Amino acid sequence: MLNSISKHLLHCALLLSLLVFFEVFSGGIKINENSFVSIDPWEEYGTIPTILLYTLRFLTFLTLPQVLFNFFGLVFYNAFPEKVVLKGSPLLAPFICIRVVTRGDYADLVKSNVTRNMNTCLDTGLENFLIEVVTDKSVNLPKHRRTREIVVPKDYKTKSGALFKSRALQYCLEDNVNVLNNNDWVVHLDEETLLTENSVRGIINFVLDGKHPFGQGLITYANENVVNWLTTLADSFRVSDDMGKLRLQFKMFHKPFFSWKGSYVVTQVHAEKEVSFDNGIDGSVAEDCFFAMRAFAKGYTFNFIEGEMYEKSPFTLLDFLQQRKRWLQGILLVVHSQTIPVRNKLLLGISVYSWVTMPLSTSNMIFAGLYPIPCPNVVDFLCAFIAGFNIYMYVFGVIKSFSLYRFGVVKFLACVLGALCTIPINVVIENVAVIWGLIGKKHKFYVVQKDVRTLVTV
Repeated sequence: MLNSISKHLLHCALLLSLLVFFEVFSGGIKINENSFVSIDPWEEYGTIPTILLYTLRFLTFLTLPQVLFNFFGLVFYNAFPEKVVLKGSPLLAPFICIRVVTRGDYADLVKSNVTRNMNTCLDTGLENFLIEVVTDKSVNLPKHRRTREIVVPKDYKTKSGALFKSRALQYCLEDNVNVLNNNDWVVHLDEETLLTENSVRGIINFVLDGKHPFGQGLITYANENVVNWLTTLADSFRVSDDMGKLRLQFKMFHKPFFSWKGSYVVTQVHAEKEVSFDNGIDGSVAEDCFFAMRAFAKGYTFNFIEGEMYEKSPFTLLDFLQQRKRWLQGILLVVHSQTIPVRNKLLLGISVYSWVTMPLSTSNMIFAGLYPIPCPNVVDFLCAFIAGFNIYMYVFGVIKSFSLYRFGVVKFLACVLGALCTIPINVVIENVAVIWGLIGKKHKFYVVQKDVRTLVTV
């Protein structure tokens, strides 16, 4: 069996090989005279069409900052770290509250996952913890000294009028509800998120270190039973995003330049109170993003937490589409918010507008073939680099998510090929999500199907 360093070196070699192949194949690296475009587009197509063609070409560079963060994150840091080793005794760890927020629609799932996560914590040796379930309607959580159910009153309103998950999270911070001390820690999970012993050890190391009040780690989506192979393979990109961009911004810079996810969020209580989830209606659609930007603006630091957690990808393509639409709408509200300084949301803004202009960038792939235009060599090289690296993101996500030993060589390679085949479908869905998100209602919080058991018709 290969060790961690060998796996990382093979991954880097595969990445470099794919990039070189794609550069040569697409003309980013020109090896003969046929690779050069010899026409004069101003004469051939006219002034306005030529300007439009160059505009479409240069829109590609909106993705360059996050591509570079992903590239260096996947290369600089070991992409296949060994299992997390505790740096101190779990008995010495400060108090940890594992907080699950739910509407209460999937009570059986919540209760099942609370039991599983509690057992995972105990198996890891963690003793000083509590699992809180914060819900809009009771899930009838069984009484236990390590669990607490908080039902948010229907008439509860925050000062700024926060809604949805933000409202529930802010309710937990009210003086008459909160039972935690300022030096305690909160691990925020979605109702479907499963802890692993590796992630619990990573969290213990993080809170024992205590240098940064906020942290986050990797979530993978191909664990246990896969419900929808198409959405799971498409989500392999998100796995790479965690191991690349998220890891680099937190480990090297300790800042959330591109925001973070809404689950596997670890916060220290005093910092969470200071930042607050009471951020109005604009901060309620992508509450995680708004919170990260506010914390960034207040000067708080972040770190990457070793160890992965498990979730499942959306069960249907419609849920997948709705999920992406909400993310786009919520992040746009954050970027356009007057309360977040421009310097803190600059890279996030560039990133989200690369998403907003995706329909135009997609059309460039068609027009580039039909109406070639000459560009400086560096432009062609970078365009090919961006495209080739984004393709590799799907490949790496599968390699990271699926076990070769569990699936076998044939099925493993089929998963890699399947992920590549999902790219056109994913591009279509993302384009539809952009258009729908721009013209649809902005202040809406769509919750995807969470419990696979409810999909079974008896």
